Amino acid sequence: MRAFTDRVHAGDLDGLVALYEPLAVFEPQPGVVVRGRDAIREALGGLLALRPRMVARVVQVLEADDVALVVNDWNLTGSAPDGSEVHQGGRSADVVRRQPDGSWLVLVDKP
Repeated sequence: MRAFTDRVHAGDLDGLVALYEPLAVFEPQPGVVVRGRDAIREALGGLLALRPRMVARVVQVLEADDVALVVNDWNLTGSAPDGSEVHQGGRSADVVRRQPDGSWLVLVDKP
């Protein structure tokens, strides 16, 4: 989550997308699921357009071999295109997988 929030604050879309596996799935809105880095890039681009500030806290990590479930509480504030304030938050669940180099990438992201 630290890498995610750091890249959100930096407006680093390429860096955000690099946190996901190539065939990852992401639910940017309830009931809307996108698949693959190109679709995730588009969804995260919309998020970055809000010029958000984000706070996240890892609540729980359950690890089994090279896969882990990471549960987070998060809050986000930003500005909509019309200038109005945006406030979002909740509890997310992410499935991450250890890569051959020892890093972890997101496989499933459900904010």
